[in-house]
Amino acid sequence: MVIGGGATGLGVALDAAVRGLSVLLLEAGDFAQGTSSRATKLVHGGVRYLAQGDIALVREALHERTALLANAPHLAQRLPFIVPGYRVWEPGWYGVGLKAYDTLAGSRSLGDTRLLSRSRTLELLPGVKAEGLVGGVRYWDGQFDDARLAVLLARTAAARGALVLNHARVTGLLQEAGQTCGVHVQPAEWAAPQGGAAAPGRSAVVRARCVVNAAGVWVDALRQMDAAGGAMAQQPMVAPSQGVHLVVDRRFLPGGHALMVPRTEDGRVLFAVPWLGKTVLGTTDTPRPDVVAEPRPFREEVDFILREAARYLRQAPQRSDVRSAWVGLRPLVKPVGGAADTKRVSREHTVVVSNSGLVTVTGGKWTTYRAMAEDVLERCILAGRLPRRPTGMTERLALLGAAAGQPLSAPPGLHLYGSEAAAVQALPGADHVLWRDAETGQAALLESMVRFAVREEMALSVEDILARRCRVLFVDAQAAEDLADPVAAILADECRRQGWPFDAEASAASFKALARSYRQLP
Repeated sequence: MVIGGGATGLGVALDAAVRGLSVLLLEAGDFAQGTSSRATKLVHGGVRYLAQGDIALVREALHERTALLANAPHLAQRLPFIVPGYRVWEPGWYGVGLKAYDTLAGSRSLGDTRLLSRSRTLELLPGVKAEGLVGGVRYWDGQFDDARLAVLLARTAAARGALVLNHARVTGLLQEAGQTCGVHVQPAEWAAPQGGAAAPGRSAVVRARCVVNAAGVWVDALRQMDAAGGAMAQQPMVAPSQGVHLVVDRRFLPGGHALMVPRTEDGRVLFAVPWLGKTVLGTTDTPRPDVVAEPRPFREEVDFILREAARYLRQAPQRSDVRSAWVGLRPLVKPVGGAADTKRVSREHTVVVSNSGLVTVTGGKWTTYRAMAEDVLERCILAGRLPRRPTGMTERLALLGAAAGQPLSAPPGLHLYGSEAAAVQALPGADHVLWRDAETGQAALLESMVRFAVREEMALSVEDILARRCRVLFVDAQAAEDLADPVAAILADECRRQGWPFDAEASAASFKALARSYRQLP
């Protein structure tokens, strides 16, 4: 049993299912609803971690980057980055470090690092500030759609025999003779049954030989339940760090290259990344004492991102230019002594087994989710909770839609579905465009996408669809709010066909309030 439907939990569930184990995954909200849908959308080894000397983490991440790009080519592709130089020494200095990054990648390199002249930098990065520019360095990394990848992991695990349930909250741990052997689970009142583990709204007890706590920033809450049941009390594991992203129009950074500033005025890294027709600016790394479902940016974080962006972009984005602002909480492993500077806290993951047998994993990052899953299952085996089975079976496992690992061409708006694009086009409403991005002109949301999200992707609310199956909330919060009612109507029609309970008015109203918060800056 896996508790938590983010990157880590889904990776564990898929790996266990591929090994032939009987698997149940429980997610309190929607898949990737927390941190795992709010990343910078990069599949990377971590240039910053290389600068910190964390060679082992970078090497592992570069290996996993290759696997992820191969297993989900419709959601993850290589992306060129440019580091602009405004001092004579900067291109050469950064070039040396990025060449070392290439060297670590070896045969898995996505492209050669090259020094660029001033004119070539301006040509490839037309949105960069020209004043004082002396040149740049281009290197390659990867980009992906985090929430859609999470849904694909859930669906691929289900196709391999796992039962994966979203909107099913664990309310307690079941313990017998001092050992954790299951959970109490409470599906949401409005959630449709997805396999019969529990009826909507009715609490159930589910037993398991091994329980994995992969709840991200919420792992300590489950560990407290473990202690309440008789396990030895332990110190909190997580030091939450807040990462803020601001989304602006593509005009601020035209073209297909991303911008990376390796060292801002306070030592952080700044990215300006093209994504789904917009530009993502970020991120911050701010310690946060509380853990909330919908964190909001602090004023100083917004000021920092806009101020730093203005130093490097020809057009300085203003608060009024922000289309959407979203925040993720990183479940960083709390260092010994409780150091407060989360920028220096390791991004490596940690797996611990309590005296009751509860296996907890936290830390890590999206790029290494697969390697983390293998490590978790190895600890489960060593703890005697699971039988040993062959490992490494997910390294070359194509996810649904990958079409044997080959990228597919598809009409605008459907490329993220890979080989399943034809199935989306076959559904009612394939010619009904609900929303088209005004800047790029590409269809972003079709009625058939909404129907596919309900029928095939386990979406059960307006938020599930507009935030994670289709990323409208993350690129244009106002457009997402405007879409709430028409999407709710389609969702209601689908639920009615299935005989599922659904309150369209309540789901739309809840999402509208969320969308308004994404466009309100402090």
